Amino acid sequence: MTLSKAIAPTASRGARAAQLAGGTVLLAAASQISVPMFPVPMTLQTLAVLSIGMTMGARMGALTVALWLAEAAMGLPVLANGGSTAAFFGPTAGFLLGFVVMAAVAGVAADRGVKSFPGLMVAGLIAGAVLYIPGLAWPALAMGKPVAALLSGWMLPFVMGDIVKAVLAALIVSGGWTWLAKR
Repeated sequence: MTLSKAIAPTASRGARAAQLAGGTVLLAAASQISVPMFPVPMTLQTLAVLSIGMTMGARMGALTVALWLAEAAMGLPVLANGGSTAAFFGPTAGFLLGFVVMAAVAGVAADRGVKSFPGLMVAGLIAGAVLYIPGLAWPALAMGKPVAALLSGWMLPFVMGDIVKAVLAALIVSGGWTWLAKR
């Protein structure tokens, strides 16, 4: 059972739609907390994606992120720095699409009943590592960026922040489980 199902056990379409909408609002808000970096900004998107996956599970987590991306594709300013459609053609496109996979990978742990901080942290670290595959593949293949440039500019400056975000997501979700157990 996932944390979202434990908190709201109803499987009604209305409850699930509310969770999806709430997740996209969380992602849109986290996207606006941004540290300008080149070639991609550092945001709280990864923290939100991990938390959503760990809370909702693989299917609902990935669906939430996909809905957020659909909102961006329709022109809503829900991406970093108020971005939308154009971001799908820029340097962050691989990371944006990778967020769907990231939520699913983090959500697998939730679906399997992982509730502890260490287990969720490991899931977050794995999901974070998986994000770099499409995130780096896009600029390598579509933009012709060399591997050395990808590692030095697109990955290494972000690794420590991604580790911290995985730890924070694990703390938030495991704390939710602890709170729920004491209720």
